[in-house]
Amino acid sequence: MKALLRLALSAVLAATAALAAAQPAPSVKQRQVDVPNKILFVGNSYFYYNDSLHNHLRRMAIAGDPSLEKVLQYKIVTIGGAPLAHHDVAAYVAPGKLGMKDPYDVVILQGNSGAALADARMKSFREKVVEFNGDIAKTGAKTALYMTHAYVAPNKDASPDMIRKVEAMYVATGNEVGALVIPVGLAFEEAYRQRPGMQLHKTYDGSHPNLEGTYLAACVVYASLYGKSPVGNPYDYFGKVDKETAAFLQRVAWETATKFYAR
Repeated sequence: MKALLRLALSAVLAATAALAAAQPAPSVKQRQVDVPNKILFVGNSYFYYNDSLHNHLRRMAIAGDPSLEKVLQYKIVTIGGAPLAHHDVAAYVAPGKLGMKDPYDVVILQGNSGAALADARMKSFREKVVEFNGDIAKTGAKTALYMTHAYVAPNKDASPDMIRKVEAMYVATGNEVGALVIPVGLAFEEAYRQRPGMQLHKTYDGSHPNLEGTYLAACVVYASLYGKSPVGNPYDYFGKVDKETAAFLQRVAWETATKFYAR
């Protein structure tokens, strides 16, 4: 019996080791700016749905540290359905543009949700991140990549392995340019794993985040950019996210970010 138990344990440990080895590891494992005050978000509708991700992040950051209220400057540029190729990041970060007198601390880039599903789109994503990272670095800012979540039913392109493709693309590209990867997509996966019945997507398309999905994303961005746990943060979108759900999403966000950067 003891021999069988040892054999079973060895098999579990081997499987765990194989899984860990298969997970792509980010080269940037912590925030690159101590307290980023000036942040630019560049993306598409995944950002602007549900009162916009940047608004949720700002409120959450201020709830965690009220002294930030007078210094935070967030800007957002979004184009519906757009890949990064539709953006002109060099123009966005130019001195004096978008009403910003000083350079950004961090610029967050978010690609099209289906970028990892075709070779041509992956190639374009990588090329634009490399190009835009150069433009961003010239201003003294840091680049961060917002890892998108996978589709779910009823989306026709939903598949069990989509998140692995998204994960691989974002980590590989982030590592190439030395950018912080924000693991939002992995947090969605983990939340669904722990609570299969919960809803983080819009039910009509299985693509866009609903309010809870955007709240989870804000928690992950907060944990990644500020290096602080969102657990216990009082921000709940003015009572629209119930306390139990907020607590669960905060915990998932922190656990996901912590595990991701510890790879």
